[in-house]
Amino acid sequence: MICNRITVSDFRNIRAADVTFSEGVNILHGKNAQGKTNLLEAIHLVSVGRSFRGAKEAEMIGFDAPFSTVSVDFTDAVRRQNLTLRIFRGKKRQIEQNKVKLTKMSEMIGQYRTVLFCPEHLSIVKEGPALRRNFLDVAISQLRPMYLHSLQRYNQILRERNQLIKNAAEDRHTFDSTVEFWSLQLAREAAVIATLRCEYLTKAKDYVKESFCEMTAGAEIPDLCYVGAGFRELDAEIYTDREAVERRYTELLTTHYDREIAAGMTLWGIHRDDMDMTINGHAARSFASQGQQRSLSLALKLAEGEICRRETGENPVFLLDDVFSELDGSRREYLCDKISGKQIIITSCEPNLISDAKRIEVRAGTFTE
Repeated sequence: MICNRITVSDFRNIRAADVTFSEGVNILHGKNAQGKTNLLEAIHLVSVGRSFRGAKEAEMIGFDAPFSTVSVDFTDAVRRQNLTLRIFRGKKRQIEQNKVKLTKMSEMIGQYRTVLFCPEHLSIVKEGPALRRNFLDVAISQLRPMYLHSLQRYNQILRERNQLIKNAAEDRHTFDSTVEFWSLQLAREAAVIATLRCEYLTKAKDYVKESFCEMTAGAEIPDLCYVGAGFRELDAEIYTDREAVERRYTELLTTHYDREIAAGMTLWGIHRDDMDMTINGHAARSFASQGQQRSLSLALKLAEGEICRRETGENPVFLLDDVFSELDGSRREYLCDKISGKQIIITSCEPNLISDAKRIEVRAGTFTE
């Protein structure tokens, strides 16, 4: 998969831009705060439908502009295509594929696939579980449309159930008469999401081990495991049986109402699950050195790209946001070796970071080859 061209209007500090890319390495270079990451954010936005910086849509629209447009021309295994996304202030976004309107975000996700690696991902091991869940959600959504649909449905049900819990003290009758309905719905979607997450981690495990062992000369062995809140005492094999997972979530969500009312929120579900990572059997979050944690984070992102290639038959576009400045020489060299031959778009202050690359200078939201 190749990102051939991106045209942008009124996206953050980019008033108007039309940028073409080579099929190899592309470097967006310039001083800080010029718009390098903004363009990478736009490229990634069309791929996954949301900002990797956690920004709201209004925050991505240029000052005084009513809307922003991002249009990506890309080539997949079959043909050249276009995806265009328009985001508005206080209005529903618009999506077009090859000038045909799409009605759902899930119809766009997975058409044009990317793997993003940014400095925040280097903290995926040591930070809280939300970052690890987000890693899984983004990676799986691009491969499984049903996953994104279940995730959206789950979040909608979770909001309804949480509101019901918050109102329980004042309206216990409504809570008692409706909470089981929402609990069963939530358990059903949770089972779909949890089993797909576990399936993905099972695939990622071998790739992570291979990359990590190459970086450490085989001295250390990593492992990955999906951990559901309230599932710790159960055998991990439960995640191969979706009906068993649904029964477990149902049990958790229908037998602890008083605890949830006291807490004011839903205490069990995939929004509280996590991914355990170990090195030689020891928790990486607690015992791994910073270098080990960075090697494990790098191995996870490389695994994401390899799984995407195996599942779809073509490489995704690799987006590297200033990660070379965060890696030491050996990890830089390893990363370059593993992603050689693929399309890469890099942001950096150093124009000569990689030889034989297309260089695009970025200055105050303008882009010059």
